[in-house]
Amino acid sequence: MDDVDCVVVGAGVVGIAVARALALAGREVIVLDAAEGIGTETSSRNSEVVHAGIYYPKDSLMARFCVQGRRGLYAFCLQRGVPFMQCGKLIVATSAEETEKLAGIKARAEANGVEGMRLLDRAEAVRMEPNLHCTAALLSPMTGVVDSHAYMLALQGEAEHAGAMFVFHSPVLGGRATAEGVELEVGGAEPMRLRARLVINSAGLHAPKLARSIVGMPTQLVPQEYYARGNYFTLMGRSPFSRLIYPVPVPGGLGVHLTIDLGGQARFGPDVEWIDRIEYTVDPRRADSFYDAVRRYWPDLKDGALQPGYAGIRPKIVPKGAPAQDFVVMGPGEHGVSGLVHLLGIESPGLTSAIALAEYVRDVALAA
Repeated sequence: MDDVDCVVVGAGVVGIAVARALALAGREVIVLDAAEGIGTETSSRNSEVVHAGIYYPKDSLMARFCVQGRRGLYAFCLQRGVPFMQCGKLIVATSAEETEKLAGIKARAEANGVEGMRLLDRAEAVRMEPNLHCTAALLSPMTGVVDSHAYMLALQGEAEHAGAMFVFHSPVLGGRATAEGVELEVGGAEPMRLRARLVINSAGLHAPKLARSIVGMPTQLVPQEYYARGNYFTLMGRSPFSRLIYPVPVPGGLGVHLTIDLGGQARFGPDVEWIDRIEYTVDPRRADSFYDAVRRYWPDLKDGALQPGYAGIRPKIVPKGAPAQDFVVMGPGEHGVSGLVHLLGIESPGLTSAIALAEYVRDVALAA
């Protein structure tokens, strides 16, 4: 058995950011991932939106890390030449009832420290986006989009420059907490056993299962995993909007919104589809509900203009219909196992939050 200092399980954007933070703090870090490279699941199957921090409850981890992480992300991208676009977004109301909700969304955003939020009447919104149909809108100038893979590569490069090592095709099969550290069973073509002084479980969709697989971890504290697939459809032709367009939020997600990538291509999604297993196929028939949802704010969407794109899965830790769950960072102070930190339910805004979340995890881990 090899003795090592720190192991991060999972090479998604948060795992990479955690590895970077630990390595920059002078720790020796190994990152293990079952896949062939970085960010192959949730981190690469999303809207690539840099969220401002609008919707989350005040003082929640999501709210804190989204705002701090967004500022850190923009600064990092500027310094490292990572492509991004701070294009802003409009949250659009299409009825009197939805219009009344915009002030509450603005107030929540401002309580979280989001800068520049502005209520717009219909005329102001349509001047900004002439193809938009709405009764009113809320402008978020801090929202943007980022090249998520370039962002992850840049974080990985800094982590490796600081001494971190990434090992792929290396699934962590289970483990055991001991007085000397956490022992991990690692599979793959060259199975091995490692004993680490510190283990960070950043396995995304698989994090609850991994937490339960570690002997000595109080499994009753580990939440059940649930999967909410988000399907995306791409728009044939030129985008009619220069900003992101979001409807007023719906339970379980932010509604079928329009985002644009750095090449100007428009896509719609994600919707919310609760599933029992990890599976990424997009059912073309779901486009019917997309047309209905999108035409509320863009009535000119033509039949046949939407093509199946891709799907991502939100790593939920609450079931359908339950109140939204905050990020969970469960360290020794919560579960009593030295040298072990679990990151659970790290869904959106995980991409935006990664740098700030990683710094928090580093502090929790090094204080334990």
